[in-house]
Amino acid sequence: MFSYWEQESFEHYQHIVIGAGIVGLSTAIELKDAFPHDSVLVLERGLLPPGASTRNVGFACMGSVTELLDDLEHISEEDVVRLFRLRRDGLARLRARLGDKKIGYAENGSYELISEKELDALGRIDALNELLLPHTGKPAFSLASGKIADFGFAPKYTRALIKNNCEGELHTGEMMRALMDMAISKGVEVKTGAEISHFEEAGRFVEVFVKDGFKGEVMLLKCDTLSICTNAFTKQLLPDVDVVPGRGQVLITHPIKGLKFKGIYHFDKGYYYFREINGRILIGGGRNLDFETERTTAFDINAMIQIALEQKLADIIIPNANFEVANRWTGIMAFGANKFPIVKAFSDKVFGAFRMGGMGVAIGSEVAAQLVEMVKGR
Repeated sequence: MFSYWEQESFEHYQHIVIGAGIVGLSTAIELKDAFPHDSVLVLERGLLPPGASTRNVGFACMGSVTELLDDLEHISEEDVVRLFRLRRDGLARLRARLGDKKIGYAENGSYELISEKELDALGRIDALNELLLPHTGKPAFSLASGKIADFGFAPKYTRALIKNNCEGELHTGEMMRALMDMAISKGVEVKTGAEISHFEEAGRFVEVFVKDGFKGEVMLLKCDTLSICTNAFTKQLLPDVDVVPGRGQVLITHPIKGLKFKGIYHFDKGYYYFREINGRILIGGGRNLDFETERTTAFDINAMIQIALEQKLADIIIPNANFEVANRWTGIMAFGANKFPIVKAFSDKVFGAFRMGGMGVAIGSEVAAQLVEMVKGR
């Protein structure tokens, strides 16, 4: 039970945000900017956000050629452009908010490796550039096949190389640290180890029931508005939403002597992605090898996919080099019937922004701004 002092000072907040990932912290910052005199509390069940915010590869993605062409097979040109603009605007908002230095943002090059079976994509680059030009101001894609040998990729697989002129890389840890520091500097409270059992709307307030692991009891907090930013874990609070978890397998090597490339890279419709960082290779993906197993919120390692990632390193990326794996981990993403995030008012007091589709770094800041616009209009 709360003491008198706790009831006076810690029971009620104007705004509570559930989730301290990219979207949750960005939402808290937006709320403080919109309502500077209101109290804002972020509740996070883990010591660190358990989803993908601190467990991704550090891409600021606009989408690769084969990924966008695949999208065009399933959705309209208008929706493809709308997704592209969401990524563009979200990244611009993130960079403007924190500054490139604080998030380790750099444009060392972004490329897509094109296999034999994907060579027809080269003939569609001009059409994609024309489609996106009003939103980029420059051609988004250009051929860079002359760099294949320079980078050391296996020519047997890499039949062409496409440069993405709109993407960059960043340091995920520095980005999340900067978001946390900014939120706290604005007066946002952040409490970790706070697992939400459920919430209820009760008259003027939303009651949020929080498990206190130390005391072994459920504590009740009240707020005027509740923002749910829990991405793949949202169904635990909103069982009826269209959210399917997708686990991403990741590994990083020890430093590799004489590594020939920098920057970020995609292949196979964006299902694989890798980058150089501090002389190491960080690679993730392979979810398409085992969709059913990877539809989970468990953080287990999938040995079959991890082996496939090592094979991609040995067969395609650094075929003439030795490497050792330094670390492996997983991150949990959220997907649904389409690639658009869910940003929704569930009532005049409960709001949600989730289902980032593996694009949280790029779109999270913009999605948070959209959510807070809904809160302002309640």
